Amino acid sequence: MGGFFGAVRKSDVISDVFFGTDYHSHLGTRRGGMAAYNDEIGLQREIHNIENSPFRTKFDDVFDEMSGSAAIGCISDSDPQPLLMRSNLGIYAICTIGIVNNAEDLIQKYLANGGHFSTMTGGKINSTDLIAALINQKSTFEEGIRFAQSVIEGTANILILCNDGSIIAARDRMGRIPVLIGKTDDGYCVSFESFAYLKLGYEEEKELGPGEIVHLTADKLTQLAPPLEEMHICAFLWTYYGYPNSCYEGVNVEVMRNRNGAIMAQNDAENGKLADLDYVSGVPDSGTPHAIGYANACHVPFARPFIKYTPTWARSFTPSNQRERNRIAKMKQIPTHDLIEGKNLLFVDDSIVRGTQLKETVDFLYENGAKSVHMRSACPPIMYGCKYLNFSRGTSDMDLIARRVILELEGEEGFKYLEEYSDAKTERGKNLRKTICEKFNFASLEFQSIEGAIKAIGLPACKLCTYCWNGKG
Repeated sequence: MGGFFGAVRKSDVISDVFFGTDYHSHLGTRRGGMAAYNDEIGLQREIHNIENSPFRTKFDDVFDEMSGSAAIGCISDSDPQPLLMRSNLGIYAICTIGIVNNAEDLIQKYLANGGHFSTMTGGKINSTDLIAALINQKSTFEEGIRFAQSVIEGTANILILCNDGSIIAARDRMGRIPVLIGKTDDGYCVSFESFAYLKLGYEEEKELGPGEIVHLTADKLTQLAPPLEEMHICAFLWTYYGYPNSCYEGVNVEVMRNRNGAIMAQNDAENGKLADLDYVSGVPDSGTPHAIGYANACHVPFARPFIKYTPTWARSFTPSNQRERNRIAKMKQIPTHDLIEGKNLLFVDDSIVRGTQLKETVDFLYENGAKSVHMRSACPPIMYGCKYLNFSRGTSDMDLIARRVILELEGEEGFKYLEEYSDAKTERGKNLRKTICEKFNFASLEFQSIEGAIKAIGLPACKLCTYCWNGKG
């Protein structure tokens, strides 16, 4: 997906932006970049490939090479950024988070007669470059951002570093992902993750509303465009992608996950599906807090029957090849035999997407002597590949295990009944779970319901994007 961090102060901000950007490393694995404004030399920029090394290791020399009172940084799962632009709006640096699904149509409609931008290897379009070209169609940044977001099918959070040392930040018009503002004695910062600036000594100032645009200087925060009324923030942020310490729309990620696990345990108890267990565990790392909530609610000990070895392979999805990702994930699993052999275990995973790595995990547990392995998914069955965010593990609909099982059970006719398949109380829902259990050798399988996930988040359903679960974005 990606994340960004920017700061403008009366003092040098390179350290803040370096660490603030690094705190977004869980959101992307391909490119990292920084741009800074210095009164003497203007805008500077540096971009590195971070597929095999963390952001911080590629920017060790940034303190020697960059300085300035304003800077922005970006972790990206796709395009190299920030980009430096020269246009009718002046010289500026820009980075974006999101996805543009209608790029070719936008080029033909708005840029075919005079607009232009660079392309990457193989003619691939850099979404940030395209968004900048759309912004440049108008006479002000406010008008340009509003225009770009209005014509983009997808999502666009935008961060701009101007050539006067100020920053413009805009949240996507549907607010699918967050933009938060922090404040300190001599300036402001803007961030995807709230913990990033709190750790750096900033205080909470505000969270931008959907479509809201602000202008930041060291002295002042100015609203350029007010928030729009409609919001559909991604529910999956709390379930998986968000960092545990962060808050979105006032809801802490770790607290939501604990509450979510507790709701799942309560549902199992009410439906007579609470298994006879020795331990409850999470599929680390993001499944762990859901599992703690489940264990506390059903009064079964929480334990870690296997530990991930992360000193050298912190992120199993770093390699671009799925086969290598699976191999690395397996190599990282170190068993604790005393907590596996002869034990009835229940694991909570944040989600079940393709299921490939999860099957290997279950096989690994049985190979190490587990008596039974029950599985719980902390979110509902994923029925749709996301079309609003550029996830590193983006999938087409038919890559999804739920879709493949439905096709196997009923052919394409089954796709008319996705809502029934999602619901554990229907015959189709029971068949989906039974078939996945057989394929993966689970002793039992349950998914969190859509209602349960929404309850755990605590926001009105109309404010959440649940497209990947029920097609409602």
